[in-house]
Amino acid sequence: MTSAASILDRIVTAIDDEELGAYGVHVLIGDDEAQHRWRSDDRVHLYSVSKGVSALAAGIAVDAGMLSLNTRVAEVLPTMQLGDGVDAVTLRHLLRMTSGIDFEWWGNQEVPWPDLAQEMLRRPTRGPGEVYQYSDASTYVAMRMLGTIVGDVRDWLLPRLFEPLGIHNPQWHRCPLGWIVGGTGLELRTEELARIGRVLRDRGEWRGHRIVDAAWIDAMHTEWVPTGWNGDSSRYGIAAWAGPGDGWRLDGLYGQYVYVDAKRDAVVTITAHEETHDHRLVQIASKALGGD
Repeated sequence: MTSAASILDRIVTAIDDEELGAYGVHVLIGDDEAQHRWRSDDRVHLYSVSKGVSALAAGIAVDAGMLSLNTRVAEVLPTMQLGDGVDAVTLRHLLRMTSGIDFEWWGNQEVPWPDLAQEMLRRPTRGPGEVYQYSDASTYVAMRMLGTIVGDVRDWLLPRLFEPLGIHNPQWHRCPLGWIVGGTGLELRTEELARIGRVLRDRGEWRGHRIVDAAWIDAMHTEWVPTGWNGDSSRYGIAAWAGPGDGWRLDGLYGQYVYVDAKRDAVVTITAHEETHDHRLVQIASKALGGD
């Protein structure tokens, strides 16, 4: 088995050669770990990688029988005014960006409405499961569904995800009503995010401790939705993207990545602020592992 240090060296060399704005990279192969820093390992905004953690939260709740992928928004948020057809929108549709509701909103924008979830849900759907549209609002509403059942989702996750992984008191950006944004806004260190990556690679386990059912992790990256986009963004699962190469990934703005290559028992975690060529970071990771 190729060592984590040798893979790390390939990645670091390529990032330096291309002068990409990486903060840190962590490589895990089997139990062999190696990491490199370009700056101190402070907690950074993970952007849409947060969607993957939201998906883990949903999976933990599904394991507990609190809801299912087929739970409809109308069942959990009965006081919401729903647009035409939205009574058929489920947790599955929200996590897979296929609610069919034409509503793009991003966590770096203001919330000019009294209730972000209500603003999305009052609009009609073009057909649940029929139209892909990527939006932070979709994950936000999914976490509102969970929050209605468990209370504060971040606090609920502390003993179920964060504390078992040794992640102390993580912060998550919130809407004006106090709910976690869900689709973005989680802040973690590279090494802390790498622990999430190990859970994904090990199909829901953390060093022998079951975090979430293996079938949930499998569903995140096997039931792909065509996005209509090109290249490594052409297929979306449950908060995850297919590729590049043999792997799958959580993917955040400016180069936040958790790239899982189960074939090689590997996961590469990257944090960065690369505004123009952020896709190159994960392509470099895949190539270094031999996936391209």
